[in-house]
Amino acid sequence: MKTALLIAAACLLALLSTTGASLPFPILPPLFAAGAANDFNHFLGLPPKFLFGLALMINPLGLLIGSALLGPLSDRYGRRPVLLVTAFGAAAGHAITALALMLQSYSLFIVARFVTGLLEGNGSVARALLADRLQGPLRLRAMSWLNGAFYMGWLVGPLLAGFTLDWGLTTPFWIAVGALLLAALLVLVALPREASSLATTSWWQVARERHSLNLLRHPELRKFFGVQLAYTCGVTAFYEFYPLWLVEVARYDSRGIAWVNMALCGLMTLTSLFGGGPSAAEPLRRAARFAFGGALAVALVAVGNVWIGLLAIALFGIPNALYNSVVQGWCAERFGGYGQGAVMGLLSTTFCVANILMALIGAVLTLIDTRLILLLGAALSAWAGWRMLGWRVAPAAVAGVAP
Repeated sequence: MKTALLIAAACLLALLSTTGASLPFPILPPLFAAGAANDFNHFLGLPPKFLFGLALMINPLGLLIGSALLGPLSDRYGRRPVLLVTAFGAAAGHAITALALMLQSYSLFIVARFVTGLLEGNGSVARALLADRLQGPLRLRAMSWLNGAFYMGWLVGPLLAGFTLDWGLTTPFWIAVGALLLAALLVLVALPREASSLATTSWWQVARERHSLNLLRHPELRKFFGVQLAYTCGVTAFYEFYPLWLVEVARYDSRGIAWVNMALCGLMTLTSLFGGGPSAAEPLRRAARFAFGGALAVALVAVGNVWIGLLAIALFGIPNALYNSVVQGWCAERFGGYGQGAVMGLLSTTFCVANILMALIGAVLTLIDTRLILLLGAALSAWAGWRMLGWRVAPAAVAGVAP
């Protein structure tokens, strides 16, 4: 019973957290690609597409910092207090985001999205919570369920945004505030109090000395970081810019984007819930096959017509969900001795670095053609799959011990 409650608490927290994070996705493309000129989408006279790329980048920049720090901080001070602080703080960030949209203040919007991203880097803490308490096949299955909850949040958030905009542009963000306050209440009820392992150590010292990027000192983790970065660059190129493709090529509005996102995230959620179990196949070879599948879907969006692109967007969710399930379980088993919070933080940090890189590159490439950033993403994910096929894992390597 305690194990079931633990898994349920982690999954519900993931759902509510990503619901708030994903709300802007169907809102921003029409504002920058099809909206009337105003102080928000013509800030400092810059091109709207360039401002759109920056708006996409700033939240992942906060996530990058938060993901690198929050996991290790929770290793030292406990999962519960870190989750509480970040949930309340992210709720405040969404409230400021709503205010920025009311004032049409692009600069305040950027600050709010950064702070919100910083605090929403707590996904690594939820993953570490399960990695701490569970072992073997149950851990792998629970990680898959947790991924399903994260994916469901990406579905619920854009869907709420697309269908509540009639009540005002800021309405989805106030919903995010309520969702995150509910997440904080859930943490209070479901997770027991924890004793800090180093109560006299300052948070700044822990952040400086134990952040997730310190793991890159270990050769195998450094190699894995490069491969994982390439794959996630493909993923982020896809999810950051397929909404813009929908506006430009399919002529979709916010509600149409929400429907397509619902199909994508629904498939990812179902795949995570029912397809993330153990397998006798070697994990990295499985991950390579799923990386190739994701790369093919992204390439079809770029080169296909509207209907092929729409189908590929939805089907991308299947290989991506399976890839994440396999890789996260493999990392928990192989590198857990370095600290599950730090390891899961490195996975989240890698994703955030990819967000930033592809948002910056995409801000330039979309000035030429949005399909270019999608093709680049497909090539990077395919390269990651190829590298995984050639990866030779040393049999003597164990979790926490570099081979």
